Amino acid sequence: MTREWSIQQLARLAGTTSRTLRHYDHVGLLPATRVGPGGYRFYDAAALRRLQRILLLREWGLGLPRIAEMLADDVPEDQALSAHLDLLESERDRIERQIAAVASTLDARRRGEEPMAETMFDGFDHTAHRQEVTDRWGADAYARSDAWWRGMPSAEKKQWQEDTARLAQEWARAAERGIRPDSDEAQELAARHVAWLRTIPGTPASEGGDVRGYVLGLADMYVADDRFAKNYGGAAGAAFVREALRHHVGA
Repeated sequence: MTREWSIQQLARLAGTTSRTLRHYDHVGLLPATRVGPGGYRFYDAAALRRLQRILLLREWGLGLPRIAEMLADDVPEDQALSAHLDLLESERDRIERQIAAVASTLDARRRGEEPMAETMFDGFDHTAHRQEVTDRWGADAYARSDAWWRGMPSAEKKQWQEDTARLAQEWARAAERGIRPDSDEAQELAARHVAWLRTIPGTPASEGGDVRGYVLGLADMYVADDRFAKNYGGAAGAAFVREALRHHVGA
């Protein structure tokens, strides 16, 4: 006899709610295997595997319409699960490198030493702002930039991280010195900043889209969100970056 799980059992197993599962059924994303007397929904093992894929894709920031498209693709289930596993293992490795990098920095601090620049950014990448990317430019934009990052050799990743950190530090130092946002030095930094943005696939800056609107939106985000502002020395530094970028794109 084929084993089945009730909607309440499945919700408990998956850490979700019966309401969510009913919604997935309603939109055709996760149809119940059968509906018993009184409208009770039941799910078999294949439905459980499908729900596992749905929840994984949701964690990566994809919306339900995009998830439905991906599940509708004629890809063998084992192949799809193998791809999911590869991504999860990659994410685990990244988190383990982050833990090691932060632990190394903390250990250096406790010894009164400076952390090693070559290792302190290991494991850090653009996925920290996945939701912002998805909300503003769509799940496809995030998926393309994520695939680009995961496919980059380790040496290139490290170089990209160091270049990114160096650019942020130069912005912060320029802001501290009080130079004008429209000065030649600030505009050279702005040009480098836009060139850096163009290296990230999936964004308007890299694909000939509305680069001006993209840069202005990012500039506002740097000021509005403390997580971004701290990259440039805080609110004052972020405001300086915003004004320099606005001048650069002719706002």
